[in-house]
Amino acid sequence: MTTVANTLRGLCGGALHLPGDPGYDTARTPWNVAVDQRPAAVAYPADAAEVAAVVRAAAGAGLRVAAQGTGHNAGPLGPLDDVVLLRTSAMTGVTVTGRTARVEAGALWIDVVEQATPHGLAALHGSSPDVGVVGYSLGGGMGWYSRALGLQANALTAAELVTADGTLVRVDADHEPELFWALRGGGGNFGVVTAVEFDLFPIRTAYAGLLAWDWQEAARVLPAWLDWAATAPDEVTTALRLLQLPPLPQLPPALQGRQLLVVDGAVLGGSDVLAPLRALRPFLDTFADVPAASLIRLHLDPEGPTPTVSRTALLGDLSGAAVDALLAAAGPDSGTSLLVPAELRQLGGALGRPAPGGGALSSVDGAFALFSCGIAATPEMGRAAAADAGRVVSALAPWATGSQYLNFAEVPVAAETAFEPATLRRLRAVRAGVDPSGLFVANHAI
Repeated sequence: MTTVANTLRGLCGGALHLPGDPGYDTARTPWNVAVDQRPAAVAYPADAAEVAAVVRAAAGAGLRVAAQGTGHNAGPLGPLDDVVLLRTSAMTGVTVTGRTARVEAGALWIDVVEQATPHGLAALHGSSPDVGVVGYSLGGGMGWYSRALGLQANALTAAELVTADGTLVRVDADHEPELFWALRGGGGNFGVVTAVEFDLFPIRTAYAGLLAWDWQEAARVLPAWLDWAATAPDEVTTALRLLQLPPLPQLPPALQGRQLLVVDGAVLGGSDVLAPLRALRPFLDTFADVPAASLIRLHLDPEGPTPTVSRTALLGDLSGAAVDALLAAAGPDSGTSLLVPAELRQLGGALGRPAPGGGALSSVDGAFALFSCGIAATPEMGRAAAADAGRVVSALAPWATGSQYLNFAEVPVAAETAFEPATLRRLRAVRAGVDPSGLFVANHAI
């Protein structure tokens, strides 16, 4: 390993950390600090050329390579004893040309929002400002415009990646179209993506905000929201959450230290569509015409490294019995320890229709995405959160589609649950062509 380390250090300008080095523990720690990843080495390449050099050196030494931007979804990577963890956080360039963004592998969504906003443009970002653009995009990517405009993966127009032989290639609809198809939803199984290009959209403002009730109102509000969501137009994307919020100063004062039911989201159009929800008398209503850039923090997701444990499922239409099951597992009388006992993200619309010319993940199978999450500041808290989140997902199992949305899956799941059989065969054929020896380790392997 000493010879390999010396080689890698030379290729990364010294930005390499091995077990026992003073900076190793910091370098190996992902955004989700509850995940204890221990790779053979951690490399910080400065650019695509250094990525290619590291890939060649690792392959020559009999090591594998895992690319990681932020590490929000680090859990499914598994053991990394023979893996060089390639952290892309030094590669943060963002440029906007016309209605297209070119984004390097380490850039965060807040970086894109700040660059696109002066042009009157918006990206199909998610709910958190510090999620990495590339990982989010390769895994699908759903956010506040998704029911109108679809998945971020299908907004990609090109990608640059280093393949297993250390070659940097650019792919798009006309160059290596099969590989380009696979990257759009197939995750990091095909190489180290060093940059992506994607469409931006002329959105300057949206009607967005949140409605809040005490969670004791859940038995009244939840079924009403489900009925409303079933017929809401595609221009509306919302999420309903049951929350147990700590008294954190970064939260709005009206939400600090409270147990709540919150509906937040965005409308690309008028406000009348929210009338049925407003008739339920929320104690807080912040919906207003706001700059599109503000949507990146609408969901109040935690920023900075956070220890979390979560479970997820895709659900079909939910009946009255489903409401009862959800509230029993995640509601006011459940005794749950979770920060987010349950979140239901509204799917359908463009998310439910195959995108013309779309990639490997062209649509999402379900009416709602279920997400249940807790804080794992200690191992004991992590075990309790995993058990409570598991109970929520199990309670809704009768209404699950059997499919998984991998960007939300923070534990290993079978690829067969994420892709149709024909799609999975096609993805595996692409991988066999570009990475026949299995050099690359993805957080969700195909």
